[in-house]
Amino acid sequence: MSGGFDPNALATLDAVLHAPTLTVPIDDDDGNVLWVKLEFQLPSGSTKDRIAARILLDAARTGQLTPASLVMEASSGSTSISLAMLCARLNVRFVAVMPEGVSRERLRIIERYGGAWTLTPAADGVPGSIAHVRRCLRDNDALVWPDQFANPLNVEAHASVTGPHLVRQVQDAGGRVDGFIAAVGTGGTLMGVGKAVRRAYPHASVGRVRVAGMAADAEQGGVPCGIPGVVDCLSELLDPAAVGLIDDIDVSFDEAMATTRELCARGFPVGPSSGLNVAGARRLARELGPASHVATVLCDRMERYFSTELFADLTAD
Repeated sequence: MSGGFDPNALATLDAVLHAPTLTVPIDDDDGNVLWVKLEFQLPSGSTKDRIAARILLDAARTGQLTPASLVMEASSGSTSISLAMLCARLNVRFVAVMPEGVSRERLRIIERYGGAWTLTPAADGVPGSIAHVRRCLRDNDALVWPDQFANPLNVEAHASVTGPHLVRQVQDAGGRVDGFIAAVGTGGTLMGVGKAVRRAYPHASVGRVRVAGMAADAEQGGVPCGIPGVVDCLSELLDPAAVGLIDDIDVSFDEAMATTRELCARGFPVGPSSGLNVAGARRLARELGPASHVATVLCDRMERYFSTELFADLTAD
């Protein structure tokens, strides 16, 4: 049941969920091939569009989400932007709950879509934002919580769409996937795409990339490891055994930021987590040996990071 939603609006959610993005190779000086899926091409500029569309579509079809609902999510930014965009399409109210210190660009984007936001104390980190949503759930029967860190539909969106798209596009271009790597925020991308890769290539290496020496402790305030959205200790979806995760690949913060700026200079308008992913893919490719093919995801666009470290090396008149 649609709960009274315009069928065209629901069709939009389905279209966003299944929207193809390009997967292209980028040069690697060591003779390996790095395949990057350009998820920043999605409508709001982030791979989070896929999970937001999948969760809202399911909630609308089951009647949990109605035009009278209030959608509220705890998020460091990108998922909130995706939900704000799609709730605008559904004409449903949306509130993002985020720790103090998130970039102002993100808040403005949410507002422009017609969404609202609430900031929780930075010292409480993302867990403080989640706790706020839980309190609101007790007092508001109309509230719908996507629960991105624990919702299995997050993984399913990437296992059924993002991952198969990547595998098929690499194969159509004459490539293969010897390994897939991604940083972890909710864990949905790594788990979902990892499952699709292992279905197609049972012996492929699937791994997590982390920021060396800066554990993503989401109990801290601000951006704990320096890379927005990388807060892997919060994930209830991460299951190493499900995809046979290899040992973590560690990349320094400076290397991740330099790789992000390199990608931007090569025409890929991405944020810091994409740089972390590509730096990790390069390291994994070297571990796998000469002529290895390693895939990853370019997660989101650079515009939401203008006031962050990514642009700190630039001066504007």
